[in-house]
Amino acid sequence: MKNYVVVFLFLAINQWMSAQDFGVSAELRPRFEYRNGYKTLPVDSLDAAAFISQRTRLNFDYKTTYFEGYLSVQDVRVWGDVPTLNSADKNGLSIHEAWAKLRLTPQFDLKLGRQEIVYDNQRLFGSVGWAQQARSHDAVLAIYKPNTNHHFELGLALNASSESLSRLDYTLNNYKTFQYLWYHTAVNNLGLSFLVLNNGLTYYAEPQEEEVAYNQTLGTQLSFSENNLEAEGWLYYQTGKIANRDVNAVNIAAQFNYKLNAHFTTGLGAEYLSGTDMNTTSSDMVSFTPWFGTNHKFNGAMDYFYVGNHSNSVGLLDAYVNLKYQKNKLKVNLIPHMFWSAAQVVNSSNQVTDDYLGTEIDLQLTYNWQKDVSFQVGYSQLFGTESLQVLKGGNHKATTNWAWAMVTVKPSLFKSSLKQ
Repeated sequence: MKNYVVVFLFLAINQWMSAQDFGVSAELRPRFEYRNGYKTLPVDSLDAAAFISQRTRLNFDYKTTYFEGYLSVQDVRVWGDVPTLNSADKNGLSIHEAWAKLRLTPQFDLKLGRQEIVYDNQRLFGSVGWAQQARSHDAVLAIYKPNTNHHFELGLALNASSESLSRLDYTLNNYKTFQYLWYHTAVNNLGLSFLVLNNGLTYYAEPQEEEVAYNQTLGTQLSFSENNLEAEGWLYYQTGKIANRDVNAVNIAAQFNYKLNAHFTTGLGAEYLSGTDMNTTSSDMVSFTPWFGTNHKFNGAMDYFYVGNHSNSVGLLDAYVNLKYQKNKLKVNLIPHMFWSAAQVVNSSNQVTDDYLGTEIDLQLTYNWQKDVSFQVGYSQLFGTESLQVLKGGNHKATTNWAWAMVTVKPSLFKSSLKQ
């Protein structure tokens, strides 16, 4: 009898393993940066910063016919932030992603756990991959794909700072809850997406009395490609409340790229994010907030706007040219930006200043040496104005630049595909 049981278990395990994939991958990404006016204008009394940061990840991916699981463990550090004989790291290991996806039907998946949420061009939901820690959410996603032309996703999140026996205030710099619906369709060369987001943020209506205010973001993105032309545009509107303030904000953008030949591509674009006048007497919030977007991708690489800053400010009009060269393993990108405020800037003398904020020139070179190894270097120069100095402080006449160099190593350590 025991022998029959052993044979049965062997056959069952063999049948289970015959429909699974398992992979292990890693990422090592050290990056040197020289910051002389990064995010904010230089201060004469302060020297430029120079350091090396590093992301290290170990990723596990598991798939069967009805289940998929993913675990990403990461360490983020600055070289030298602990001594050579350290007994513990400053930040320690963290879980970047840990999720399971259940294939309930051929058209319907349920994805639960800590995960990156990325849609379209990452303007509203993105992975923030430039930041060494990146962004992930604790959420549940219901994913419905009735056919190849239609894709629906419903996302839900509810955050708390700890397990408790009664309600506790949620004081983290994060949303308390969100609900959203995202839809995407593609027909021939045209892609179209819609997003509706209900975002709940905590605030104190009165001392010791925490409440949740809800703001809504509604909008669409459109993409088109044909022959050598690519075009993209988006429009978002925000309403509802942030704390006790009414929200009425808009974001609109368009960009076009044209491939001149096998190696050269040129393009231009503009983006408008509404802002609030510094001398306003209204309590309304007119400043648009790209809540969970990969903001480093937009509005200049020096991160003066919407990368942990510029919220509830004067908004932005960003006009830019995109020049690309690619041949074999080399890519070169040159993007000049011109920035204007979308609302009035007022100086310390209560005078309205010019709405022109400055010009930034971004240069990036990428060399894909091997399949799993790439080298990147970048340099940016900003020419700020008095109005930018009003917003950011520092000295707009000082030389303002930023340089970086990064190596990305992403090997596949193990891959087992046992489908028969």
